[in-house]
Amino acid sequence: MKIITVCGSMKFVNEMMAAAEKVELEGNCVLTPLFNPNRTSKDSYSKEDCIMLDKVHKERIKLADAILVIDVNGYIGSSTKSEIEYAKKLNKEIMYYSDIYN
Repeated sequence: MKIITVCGSMKFVNEMMAAAEKVELEGNCVLTPLFNPNRTSKDSYSKEDCIMLDKVHKERIKLADAILVIDVNGYIGSSTKSEIEYAKKLNKEIMYYSDIYN
């Protein structure tokens, strides 16, 4: 069993949740970003909230053995790129949605 943190754009929340379910059903512990269906973008949070959410997500990455990058159609945004770089600095395994679902 691994602890896996899911990273990716919230515009792919459906793919994110499907991937999280798949890897959890394989016996892994999955950590996902906060998802509130009433807030569909970072624009609905204050700057301070966004800073806190980023900080907390980095803690999820620290706790994890690996990250799972949700790269639908090859899309990786700037926030996700920074999370990948952070995970690499911590020597975490990097897994990609496109490798799992293609």
